Amino acid sequence: MWIDTHCHLDAAEFGTGALEIAARAGRAGVAAIVAMAVERANFATVAGLAARAPNVSYALGIHPICVPQARDEDLDALRAAAAAALEDPAFAGIGEIGLDFFLPQLCEPAMRAKQDRFLREQLRIARDLALPVMLHVRKSQDQVLKHLRQIRPPSGIAHAFNGSFQQAQNFIDLGFHLGFGGNMTFTRALQIRRLASQLPLASIVLETDAPDIAPCWIHPGRNAPEELPRIGAVLAELRGIGVHEVCAALHANTLAALPRLAVRLAP
Repeated sequence: MWIDTHCHLDAAEFGTGALEIAARAGRAGVAAIVAMAVERANFATVAGLAARAPNVSYALGIHPICVPQARDEDLDALRAAAAAALEDPAFAGIGEIGLDFFLPQLCEPAMRAKQDRFLREQLRIARDLALPVMLHVRKSQDQVLKHLRQIRPPSGIAHAFNGSFQQAQNFIDLGFHLGFGGNMTFTRALQIRRLASQLPLASIVLETDAPDIAPCWIHPGRNAPEELPRIGAVLAELRGIGVHEVCAALHANTLAALPRLAVRLAP
């Protein structure tokens, strides 16, 4: 069964239909969907979705795009919420966290410093609670790697990876997996397709980032977790191996990256 390691199931684009979207994904063969929090305000929302949908798990974190309005007490709230969620089998880890140096407003010196501080504290929370992290690394792979070398959570995923082969190897050497999704389905995405076809299969996990990063067959429409099996078929084609082989390998990879999912997926 397929696992969507990164989805924003509570996004406004899904309206009130998040539970039906999760159910459709389940019927399509998606055994688990990890719903990301992005700020303190939606911690309870993603946890609530997971409580109502058997194939939904969740992560708690403060996204770099939400850092400008975030307050230091939000970090305290995250630590408390994550500690409390350790008893919840639907809780997968800390995410979505990271750095974003693509948006101009996030590249100002003061905001870069605040992003660094929020990332480091969230890495400490993950390390202290022995939780994996789901990392946003847009235009920031080397800087995120620098922080990971200093503050090491046990495992995690570099989401929507689009770096170099050397950067990919650096994440792998630190015990991290790399997330691939809809971008990989575009023939013009030469670097992403090279990475997906040539990196060790053991280093790869799949994601949708739904409602964003729609695959080529629905772009520019709204992405959804039910598209994951077809995205997985594209990965199999790129690598020249069978879909079932890819599915089995990625299932094992995901449980290595996000071991708390094993309880949720147990028969």
